[in-house]
Amino acid sequence: MAWTRDQMAARAAKELKDGYYVNLGIGIPTLVSNYVPEDVDITLQSENGMLGVGPFPLDNEVDADIINAGKQTVTELKGTSYFSSADSFAMVRGGHIDLSILGAMEVAENGDLANWMIPGKMVKGMGGFDVDKTGDGGVTLIQLADGVTVDEVKAKTKAKLSISPSLKVA
Repeated sequence: MAWTRDQMAARAAKELKDGYYVNLGIGIPTLVSNYVPEDVDITLQSENGMLGVGPFPLDNEVDADIINAGKQTVTELKGTSYFSSADSFAMVRGGHIDLSILGAMEVAENGDLANWMIPGKMVKGMGGFDVDKTGDGGVTLIQLADGVTVDEVKAKTKAKLSISPSLKVA
């Protein structure tokens, strides 16, 4: 069975470590902030040029000028800074952000920030992936959703796929 949006966000939140600067892309990644463990202190960055993204506002706190990359209203924290989206992407690409959690349509099969096209197939919630840092353009499967097989993921993934040795397959 495929994971829900919230299950995917909760799984991604397990990758967060205390002190990290974390970029949250559009879509499901914006939900990750709901699952940050209480003992983990992170600073969130939004691709549209905001460092110090706070939680979603209460109805009486909404400021339509303070939005994340998905155009959702957010709040700012003490010390929040703003800059161009070009500088924001330069921070990510330049390795100045510890972790980027991007929506599936934001990542090319080689890990670049671009659309990852899988013609005729919608791949939702099958498991967790890690971009392969060897430079060969692949991804590593690190976890499967309940009821999803490695063969199913292979059949629906265009990118070069390797399987993590720590992946527990039933």
